[in-house]
Amino acid sequence: MRAWPSPEIPTLPVAGPPVALHDTPSGALVTTSPDAAARLYVCGITPYDATHLGHANTYVAFDLLNRAWRNAGHDVVYVQNVTDVDDPLLERAAKVHVDWVELAERETELFRQDMVALRVLAPDHYVGAVESIPLVIDLIRRLEDAGSVYRVEDDLYFSVTADPAFGAESGWSRERMLEIYPERGGDPDRPGKKDPLDCVVWRGEREGEPSWESPWGRGRPGWHVECTAIAQRHLGGAFDVQGGGSDLVFPHHEMCAGHAQVADPGTPFAKIYSHGGMVGYDGEKMSKSRGNLVFVSALRNSDVDPMAIRLALLRHHYRADWEWVDDEVWTAVDDLDRWRRALSLGAGAPAAPVVTEVLAALADDLDAPRATAAVDRWAGATLGTDGLADTSDPEAAVQLLAVLDAALGLAV
Repeated sequence: MRAWPSPEIPTLPVAGPPVALHDTPSGALVTTSPDAAARLYVCGITPYDATHLGHANTYVAFDLLNRAWRNAGHDVVYVQNVTDVDDPLLERAAKVHVDWVELAERETELFRQDMVALRVLAPDHYVGAVESIPLVIDLIRRLEDAGSVYRVEDDLYFSVTADPAFGAESGWSRERMLEIYPERGGDPDRPGKKDPLDCVVWRGEREGEPSWESPWGRGRPGWHVECTAIAQRHLGGAFDVQGGGSDLVFPHHEMCAGHAQVADPGTPFAKIYSHGGMVGYDGEKMSKSRGNLVFVSALRNSDVDPMAIRLALLRHHYRADWEWVDDEVWTAVDDLDRWRRALSLGAGAPAAPVVTEVLAALADDLDAPRATAAVDRWAGATLGTDGLADTSDPEAAVQLLAVLDAALGLAV
């Protein structure tokens, strides 16, 4: 599948520090230590509606990680999937009387446009579920060889108890898993399952639904096995970071880890599992099912500067749960205008400490609010609004423009 064009990133004259990231299983801040290229997998969209700010928050967050690694001197191999066949997509297509392939292609293209506008670096491998079906079939065969797959009617299920480490990624109790599982696509009450938490890896053909040939009959992949197969193919085992929103901690990332660790015993799926917070609107988590969405494309079509959208997101720590307020984007518009006025002077307050602070903040669990606050202070000092006007650095604007672009993804 085609990704989107990445923006050019300036090379900074100084290297960023090693990058530390919060790890969900341990609850600790862990310094990443890539063996060669840093390897990152971020779960992608199910393309049945446009990109909302909850999506954008996640992809901007892990774009910061991509950039922080690059600024620390690492090459990066970044993989993202597109779940271009799944129940929500098929249900939406049927509801609006549109071919499901057409709907998936249209919404994936809109997502690409949003990512370009927000200056998110493109993945090296952008892989759809449909094109990865041969990878999924190969993985299910390996799981079957390990004795961890069984049939319920026309569907194949994965036995979660086959992975001795099941539950370690989320740290959740079985009771909490059983409570949340039905809300996130699980079917704990289905008769014939060995364990209520077991998940589908191959869904047998249903009338009116797309299906593909497999050794187990026609059907299509389960959700979790898709990401596992793609990640293993393009990143191998024990890759550096598995990323996504906090709503993927369970069941999605837990199941992905289980599949991988049963298929390749002794090799963890990922070294670190990192999760972004949820964005709310009108008092609820922003979600398609609730309809309380703020779309990136709608803001762009209202002539809002995409850099203001990105800055509004950066003002919140990626792990925080927060509520979008419409005024935030207008505050970001005003702040960008102030930064641009300061940068237009050329000379300004000393930039080297700001560059150091921005790189250090982003290496410290992607602390974008701290980084943007440093730029705010520099703009205030340069414009004299805080009484500290200092134009002793003739290259200030050049240095600041470079770090804003390379580290924060802001083309100012």
